[in-house]
Amino acid sequence: MEFIDLHKQYRALQENIDARIKGVLERGQYIGGEEVRELSERLAAYCGTQYCLTCANGTDALTLALRCFNVKKGDAVFVPDFTFFASAETVALEGATCVFVDVEERTFNLDARKLEDAICEVIRQRELTPKAIVAVDLFGLPANYPKIRAVAKKYNLPIIEDGAQGFGGSIGMQKACSFGDISTTSFFPAKPLGCYGDGGAIFTDNKAYYDLMCSLAVHGKGTFKYDNVRIGYNSRLDTVQAGILLEKLSAFERYELQDRNMVAERYTKALRNRYKTPQIPDGFGSSWAQYTLILKDKNERASLQEYLKAKGIPTMVYYPKPMHAQTAFAELPSRKEKLTISSHLSDCVLSIPMHPYLTETEINSVCNALLEYNQ
Repeated sequence: MEFIDLHKQYRALQENIDARIKGVLERGQYIGGEEVRELSERLAAYCGTQYCLTCANGTDALTLALRCFNVKKGDAVFVPDFTFFASAETVALEGATCVFVDVEERTFNLDARKLEDAICEVIRQRELTPKAIVAVDLFGLPANYPKIRAVAKKYNLPIIEDGAQGFGGSIGMQKACSFGDISTTSFFPAKPLGCYGDGGAIFTDNKAYYDLMCSLAVHGKGTFKYDNVRIGYNSRLDTVQAGILLEKLSAFERYELQDRNMVAERYTKALRNRYKTPQIPDGFGSSWAQYTLILKDKNERASLQEYLKAKGIPTMVYYPKPMHAQTAFAELPSRKEKLTISSHLSDCVLSIPMHPYLTETEINSVCNALLEYNQ
């Protein structure tokens, strides 16, 4: 059994993916081809934004978004403490200071009440200037943007939605990657919508932000290729990956998102009386980048992992260290006593196989093994 079975997905989509790749190779336009334009338009339409810019990866997407808000040394950017390193790394690379904020235990996402507490603390200390909020859609579930937006509006702070895992999630009728002033996603192969390499995209309704990011993504270009009006990056999605993503997006829209939710429903129904299962608030929808259980402690997690491994069931821990405990951030002022939920989750979370090609037999095997486990 695969944790995320990309081989099975490729076999299901092979004919169309191969045809897309062949078309790109025959035309020979490997950078900025027709597939890139088509993908950008389809992604914007799917997420419901005016503009979409594809780029080299999800980390670059965050960097380009931060540049739009002129994030710099002396600024405070508020980041959830329980997330992948890139959510905070990109802030530090701009010279700004990450202020880590605790999360909600059952959704794994930024706690809006604790976000406001952190903002007020920075304002009282007067050492940093509050500049922006990075909200992460962890494991496929959008953060609570209605509450986060209210806090952001109160303190006049822009929101960057880190939707690297969130593509396909929703709140009501609104799709993930449309909740931020600028929203980003990743097409890393293991994401809900992934390519066969690195890739990313940025979404916004603000034309000025879009135009600036288009320039920054291609060496700070001006009105033509060799007029560089600012220092930028080399961050483009290549045409082969765009072609692959077009076929994967079609499958994602037709059945993959639905099938991910079917797997999650089966897991929750079977496991909720025995384990702490993920909580999806009313009106929210997840794309289930991961299905993550909350266990009692590290010992139970280690024991359960070994038990499942012996039965041929792979598991993963996302994430074993919260941001405030990362060696790279050791010099930041400690807020450990205010980050208890993220610390607890890092000790207790365990993700089980999740992808839209899990068979009935595989789902039953995972559930039965988890129910049979007795520490």
